Amino acid sequence: MTPQGLAHAVPDADDATVIRLSRHEPEHFTELFRRHAPHIQRYVVRRLGTDAADDIVAETFLLAFRQRDRYDLAHADARPWLYGIATNLIGRHRRAEIRLYRALARTGADPVCEPFTDRVDDRVSAGHASRQLAAALARLPAELRDTILLAAWGDLSYVQIAVALGVPIGTVRSRLSRARTKLRQTMGDTDPSALTEEPQK
Repeated sequence: MTPQGLAHAVPDADDATVIRLSRHEPEHFTELFRRHAPHIQRYVVRRLGTDAADDIVAETFLLAFRQRDRYDLAHADARPWLYGIATNLIGRHRRAEIRLYRALARTGADPVCEPFTDRVDDRVSAGHASRQLAAALARLPAELRDTILLAAWGDLSYVQIAVALGVPIGTVRSRLSRARTKLRQTMGDTDPSALTEEPQK
């Protein structure tokens, strides 16, 4: 394929192909950033707030670029790999994450999500649920929080979460079950559906 044809094909190629091409022509890696950086950014902002997000996202893609020769090309979708890198980086900021959730539990001010409705009563109800959820997340052990937030905010399947965290799928199932149980215990009658719906297998 000619260089012009190759460049034209990249936007339509799967992630594995983009990574393979980038091993010889590094500029192709920018396509991976274009596809996935906004989603990784949103995930990191929800976990750490806006202040740390830009640095974490930049470091995620820098590490991914440096490790692209080790990427398993059998995985067409690079999202689990990228979310795994981001989650590991977030792990260095556990205290900041807990502080964010505790602040949200006190104030109800979510750094990302706008209210889903303009109705005042719904806003009050949603704010109360957000505060309860934030408090519950702050109490979860790190491995449970990582797992359930990759499902809820990363929209990853069991298999993808296993790839992201480098654990067996049975461990993912066990962690999700334990996380849901702990969230329900903490939140009482409040429906934590945003974090308890099972991702597609």
